[in-house]
Amino acid sequence: MTRQLISSGSTFEQEIGYSRAVVEGNWILVSGTTGFDYNKMTISDDLLEQAEQCFKNIDMALKQAGSSMKDVVRVTYVFPNAEDFPKCWPIMRKYLGDVRPSAMMLAAGLSDSRMKIEIQVTAHRDRD
Repeated sequence: MTRQLISSGSTFEQEIGYSRAVVEGNWILVSGTTGFDYNKMTISDDLLEQAEQCFKNIDMALKQAGSSMKDVVRVTYVFPNAEDFPKCWPIMRKYLGDVRPSAMMLAAGLSDSRMKIEIQVTAHRDRD
């Protein structure tokens, strides 16, 4: 089994020592992903814009792994403020509503006070 490391180009990956995603066989493990726009290295102050960017970042990693959102089997949402969770439901439905993976939401502090959401996913792709 060959391990493939996926990078978003974020400087955090090198500084901290992790990959945006790791592919092991048919499994794709996407690290906790925030709303940073890695092309600009900026993050919006808006919760919903951050949630949208999280999913765009995750989608990009999955595509690099030869996968897509339809392959997501598990998702974990982390919010510094639990009250923000329901506000993001429409965006979550947009990306995962038809997929309906197993899910968990945690309320916890994030590493940067600008971050309002972090999302981690696990995907499984079928290979012939």
